[in-house]
Amino acid sequence: MKREKVIIMGAAGRDFHNFNVCFKNDSRYQVVAFTATQIPYIAGRRYPAVLAGNLYPRGIPIHDEAELEKLLDKYRINQVVFAYSDIGYNEIMHKASRVLARGADFRLIGPDAAMLKSGKPVISVCAVRTGCGKSQISRYIAAVLRGKGITPVVVRHPMPYGDLAKQAVERFSHFEDLSLYHCTIEEREEYEPLLRQGTVVYAGIDYERILLAAEGEGDVIIWDGGNNDFPFFRPDLEITVADPLRSGDETAYFPGEVNLRRAAVVIVNKINAVDAETVRRLEKAVAAVNDQAQIVRTASEITVECADDIRGKRVLVVEDGPSVTHGNLPSGAGLAAAAQFGAAEVIDPRPFASGSLLDTFRSYPHIGPVLPAMGYSDRQREELRMTIEAVPSDMVLSATPIDLASVVRPTKPVCRVFYEIREEKGEPLKSIISSFLTKKGLLP
Repeated sequence: MKREKVIIMGAAGRDFHNFNVCFKNDSRYQVVAFTATQIPYIAGRRYPAVLAGNLYPRGIPIHDEAELEKLLDKYRINQVVFAYSDIGYNEIMHKASRVLARGADFRLIGPDAAMLKSGKPVISVCAVRTGCGKSQISRYIAAVLRGKGITPVVVRHPMPYGDLAKQAVERFSHFEDLSLYHCTIEEREEYEPLLRQGTVVYAGIDYERILLAAEGEGDVIIWDGGNNDFPFFRPDLEITVADPLRSGDETAYFPGEVNLRRAAVVIVNKINAVDAETVRRLEKAVAAVNDQAQIVRTASEITVECADDIRGKRVLVVEDGPSVTHGNLPSGAGLAAAAQFGAAEVIDPRPFASGSLLDTFRSYPHIGPVLPAMGYSDRQREELRMTIEAVPSDMVLSATPIDLASVVRPTKPVCRVFYEIREEKGEPLKSIISSFLTKKGLLP
């Protein structure tokens, strides 16, 4: 039988999962290549044979997405599977047009085909855009579960940017594990806060094996989504986070709208950062799309570890990388903290940027006077350190969730910014979680 030739367009996450679940052992298809974008340093590698299975004894090459047309023509591709997230509708249809113009099908794989079923209760936390506050919500839910004597395990959306063969199943329970798996800054931003609260985290590539391992040590699995992707596991309680700072985006980006339409609970986060009318408009927009969802409001509260040191100082603000790059936020908690705690001046890092950070600012011109914590490689981490050193500031105001000083080791003082959610009076989200646990037989 002639195999249908396939390219999977991705960013080292959803693409590998869709391959594993939908194509790996199906002899009707031949996945000729992955293409990669959004994340630097992942093109030019191979999806290894040890993960690709018996049908792919040489593994599968990973090409830059810029080579798409060349690959379509060279291999006479029958279909292209789009498999990454947080992309505007205009952009995704331009990509579809590139494929269709070459005669191939353009395909999106839906949740039913790609979700794995767990034997344990699953709570998913996803979002309409990158940077809405998923991680804060996941940490909050984990704390609620532990407070009730229930063991949570968080499974994080994949970020396999290193040796793929060694990253099939990653388990994080101690800070030493971050070095064991050679985690990037972007991975540390997700894992460190969970480890600080004592929560075990799994991530990697082979999510069937990851699910089996997580089920072995947790009473409830929390799926902590990446970007605005939908879950890899079938949720029993589906939560989607929306951001009033980007009202309108909830129905303008793929697959965030999918999450919005599927959600049983929609959390409108950051209500303390906007006026009441903006919150009401967003809630009205949510209800117009999904009138069955329960809407919950949360604030994203900022604290700093050295508030008195900020006043009157010239500061360099370092923000969470993904949120201010492909998440399209001009800034985050760091810039807000600089204003709140009386910094004399925020120094714009762009004139002092080194190496690939220059490309980052060119690629994302919406970024404000802040430095994204980019660190996908040792070289990029060094460029981040060099930029921090070059900026003529008195101190660094670091709103990345990682301990920046221990990773980059700048010579100037670093003041950390933390942000956690606060519920409204009555704690409706906590009540929803309690009712869910009772329904699942985990609470009386």
